[in-house]
Amino acid sequence: MIQQDFSTSEQAAEESVKVSAFRHRHAHLLSAAALACLQKANSGVESALSTLEVRDQQLFRLRLARWFQNLYEGLLPVYGQRADFDDFMERLVLLMARHYVQRPDELKVLDVERDLEPDWFQHESMLGYVFYVEQFAGKLSKVRDHLDYLEEMGTSYVHLMKVMQSRDGENDGGYAVTDYRSVDASLGTNEDLESLCADLRARGMSVCIDLVLNHCAQEHPWALAAQGGDARYQDYFYMYDDRSLPDAFERTLPEVFPEFAPGNFTLDENSGKWVWTTFNHFQWDLNWSNPEVFLEIVEVMFDLANQGVEVFRLDAVAFMWKRMGTDSQNQEEVFDLMQALRTCSRITTPAVAHKAEAIVAPDDLIRYFGVGRHHGKVSNFAYHNSLMVQFWSSLASRDTRLMTRALSEFPRTPNSIAWGTYLRCHDDIGWAIADDDAESVGLNGAAHRHFLSSFYSGEFEGSFARGGVFQFNKANGDRRINGTLASLSGLEQAIEWGNPELVDLAIERILLGHALICGFGGLPLIYMGDELGLLNDYRYVDIAEHAGDSRWMHRPAMDWDRADRRHDLNTIEGRLYTGLSHIIRVRRKTSQLNARYDTDIVDTGHPHVFAIANRHPLGTLACVYNFTESTQYLNVQPLYESGIVELYDKLSAREINVYNDVIELSPYARLWVT
Repeated sequence: MIQQDFSTSEQAAEESVKVSAFRHRHAHLLSAAALACLQKANSGVESALSTLEVRDQQLFRLRLARWFQNLYEGLLPVYGQRADFDDFMERLVLLMARHYVQRPDELKVLDVERDLEPDWFQHESMLGYVFYVEQFAGKLSKVRDHLDYLEEMGTSYVHLMKVMQSRDGENDGGYAVTDYRSVDASLGTNEDLESLCADLRARGMSVCIDLVLNHCAQEHPWALAAQGGDARYQDYFYMYDDRSLPDAFERTLPEVFPEFAPGNFTLDENSGKWVWTTFNHFQWDLNWSNPEVFLEIVEVMFDLANQGVEVFRLDAVAFMWKRMGTDSQNQEEVFDLMQALRTCSRITTPAVAHKAEAIVAPDDLIRYFGVGRHHGKVSNFAYHNSLMVQFWSSLASRDTRLMTRALSEFPRTPNSIAWGTYLRCHDDIGWAIADDDAESVGLNGAAHRHFLSSFYSGEFEGSFARGGVFQFNKANGDRRINGTLASLSGLEQAIEWGNPELVDLAIERILLGHALICGFGGLPLIYMGDELGLLNDYRYVDIAEHAGDSRWMHRPAMDWDRADRRHDLNTIEGRLYTGLSHIIRVRRKTSQLNARYDTDIVDTGHPHVFAIANRHPLGTLACVYNFTESTQYLNVQPLYESGIVELYDKLSAREINVYNDVIELSPYARLWVT
């Protein structure tokens, strides 16, 4: 039993410390092998925790015992064959204990709060706002000047981008990290980050930053040591004396940036070795088969968490494990490692959540929540890339049959997770549309993907979009797309043509998209400026470090003059901001949009209408969307069959008129029906 008397007497403290971390109540959670490993690893914990209050010591031991089996099962398949596995586990447990000791009291209170409310990120009140710090405010300290703006929007999750030190010049948008532990000097200091985290936390906002797991910059101290011949650090990377193995790997590896970074290996002139570089020549892939890399990243994760970071966006996770004869993506060891990383947070910094940045095919995407033995153990969030892709596909084609089919095929997710729902991000849009899904609705997958690239680049006759082609792969015809939400939705063209009717349609498309991601039952993520209709910024070509990366087209600086017009309904900014704000307010009052409840795709039988049913004990919420600029008429029988008895639209706060089992949907209508 846990000792109830938290007396500060020496005897009580001594007895409390001796309370076994593997007491009877947790024995059933631990296999014999895991229990033996924990007993051995626990030997150094007592000394590490000795400076803490007894209650804090007991909390750490309880969490360690509760989650150790998950940790063990994640690491055993990856490192268990090594002779030093037990020593590695001892070092890891001691690392966790030491960082728990260093954790500020305020964050330990938040840990307990999250222990009591583990579904905090699933709540219908959650809203994410995403921005590059330099584009939003210039510096971390200046973000503080705009906290009222974030709070007014209803923001509860703030993703700060390009925070850690990255290489000068070309740096893949900040994802070529030279120091995982230091804030980029151009943005401020670690103290600025900690202070901002505290300010946002005081307003009920959780901070997310990127943790780049697949690679670091060639200027990182680990890489510099490897270039200098240090064998220890050369084992932090994949380095080869000749092209034999790289050539063998290349036979099955795709190219991420075929235009400006073809191939997956780069010759390092300093060491004379070939280095695995999946993305750019200056981004060296980390060798996760080396347990030292795991320990390094865990320590980084704890350091940042103790500064107040509450969510880690785990960047490029799909590429973390390499296997000959495969595309070296989504390998089983990736999910083992992610389970282990998440468990480390559960033990030492329980307030922290993990978000997987895995832009992969639907069958692989679901694995980032954990399937089979990893069920519900891998990450708290993952980006719903398919929802984003299908939104743009249906918007261009005015046909929702592919969207309905593709999203219907998703298996059930664990009720402990949340999708990150979004319309676009800082990256390009890749057309992740499966050929079999396309074929099932009478489309040719390759032809449809070609159509979408042509449409959103503005090449297709009659297109309303203004975007740009990114990374044309001549080998397979793949063409990804750049562009802001507003420009891809037709606002840029409408303003250029001076056509008020086209402006109206563009605004309706944008609000349709916002309603879709807010009504899907996940965590909606708004990219900076999309609430105001910021357009493509073609001036990126005038900035040397941006000129070679056309993704900066859709990373414009925040226009605070336009933000000042957000309450003026006579302006585009006012119409968009007010429309989105209304959707957010309704969402906050709609229990069915809590992410823990099931979301079903409803086949309405209508080729231009998409519908979902959010299940809840209080009753079903059906979200209905018209993806055309024309009035549509929908038979409501599928809604009745989904559990809707009377039709009341929460967004317009009115009853819906039904004539002969048919309702009328205005152009780009969006209904949340109960």
